[in-house]
Parts: sequence; C-alpha cells; structure tokens
Amino acid sequence: MAAKHFLSLLDLTSEELNNLIQRAIELKAELRAGKHNSHLKNKVLGMIFEKSSTRTRVSFEAGMAQMGGHSLFLASRDTQLGRGEPIEDSARVLSSMVDIIMIRTYGHEIIERFAQYSKVPVINALTDEFHPCQLLADIQTYVEQRGSIQGKTVCWVGDGNNMCQSYINAARQFDFELRIACPEGFEPDEELVKANSGRVFITQNPSEAAKDVDLLVTDVWASMGQEEQQAERIKQFAGYQLNQELLSKAASDALYMHCLPAHRGEEISAELMDSPDTVIWEEAENRLHAQKALMEYLLQVSS
Repeated sequence: MAAKHFLSLLDLTSEELNNLIQRAIELKAELRAGKHNSHLKNKVLGMIFEKSSTRTRVSFEAGMAQMGGHSLFLASRDTQLGRGEPIEDSARVLSSMVDIIMIRTYGHEIIERFAQYSKVPVINALTDEFHPCQLLADIQTYVEQRGSIQGKTVCWVGDGNNMCQSYINAARQFDFELRIACPEGFEPDEELVKANSGRVFITQNPSEAAKDVDLLVTDVWASMGQEEQQAERIKQFAGYQLNQELLSKAASDALYMHCLPAHRGEEISAELMDSPDTVIWEEAENRLHAQKALMEYLLQVSS
C-alpha cells in the first residue's frame, strides 16, 4: 500500500481531518487521566530539521515516547542532506530505516520531492508555504472551547505567510469564512486566494476584518529567514497588532490565537498574551495531541 503523506491540509479529506481532531481530543483526555497506550510501539520517527524549533521538536518527540515509539533528531548540518546529497537519495535511504518522517524545511518543493521517493508517510512540520500541523492544533483548540468551527468567521491579521496560507486551506477543509487583513504587498499566494474566492476575503483594514468574527489569529511579522527585514516590517505592519481594541470588534465570545513564538508588543499585545483567559498556551500544548493523532492515523492507513 502506498504511503499516505501530510504535506498540506488538502492531503486529507474534511472527514479525515475532523476525525483527527476528535482523536486528538481523546488522546489528550487519556493522557490527563494518566492513561498511556502503545499504539506506536516499535515505530521510529525520523525528524529532519533545516529550521530551528522548540514546539515542533518537543511535541513530536514527546508524542512518540508517550505512544511507545522512538524518535531520531536529524539536523541537516549533521546529515548528508546538509552536504549536498540529492533529496531523492536521502528519501530512499531514510524511508527504508524508519517508519514515518517529519520535515521542517524551507521550500515546499523540497518536502514534495522527498515524499515522492519515500516509502513511508512524510509529515510537513513547516515549510515556507504551509504549516498544516499547527492548523490541526488551532482547530482542536477552537473545537474544545467553542465546538465546531464550521460556518464560523475567522480573521487573520498580519503577514500572508505560511500560517495564513494554511488558514486558507483550513477554511476550505473545515468550511468557514476567512478574512485576511494585511498591508499591501504582503498578501498570501494569489492563486491560492483565487481558488478559494468564495470564502476568503482580503482587506487592508484590520478593524473591518475583525468585525463580529469568532476567531482572531496572528503570527510574527518577520518569519524565520526574514530577520533582516524585522525593523522595516515593524514600520510596514504598524496598525496590524492583535490587541484588546481589535478584539473588541469581534464577537463577544471570540477567541484569539498565536502559533508562537511571539514578539510581545509587536504583532500581539502583552496584555492579550498574559490574559488569564487566553487559549494560546492550550493551543501550544495541542500540537502534541494533534500530532499523535496524525502519526497514528498515517501509520494505520499506510500499513
């Protein structure tokens, strides 16, 4: 049977994604009740990192350990990939030795090429284009707090980056409306927006985008690899901060999220980060549970 990959949210059906969310909630409840399972016993996860990470590495490693499996951390500088070995060759070799692979890298074409030659499931743990694992955690968080996100309205504030583009895919797969507030020149991929024109809307007015929405989401203004643009982006994104004033435009029971790490006082106010009713920390923890559900499922359907 061919391996089932997870390179973007579009690799699974809406039904599969919703089932994953429910399974993640179950796994979270089991862990909090002190229950452990061995569903990934003797399974090995290969983790390839070309970009630095805190939450991604810890959540995948902890998830494998909690379900009886093992993980291998592979920094690109320590492998032949970092010395110029063709992606196709690395994929063939690594997938003959481990059961599942996650990759955190730059161009999305890298992970697509790797998956093409891999014998085992490949998970996108972040590329410049998409960050689907984070979306699983975000949707899980919303479902836990407010129920189904279907038919709701979400506002993205900030750069049209990989997280924003994953929210576009999420709008399609989970059936909600997405309003994107970003400065001119920082819009998400034009073709992706066109493909979802019936539910995705772009504006340069954050207050307009946030009006009566059910969820507000943001991310750093300068992503990894864009650090030298930080000072200039702070100027360009002035007025696009997720703060109490913007939150007041949303529905009275609206949630707000940030995938972390955050630059307090830039894209999000310290007040919201430190609010006692924020779900941001729950959102971060849910990376663990959503990814356990994902790995369990991919291994089941690929066996």
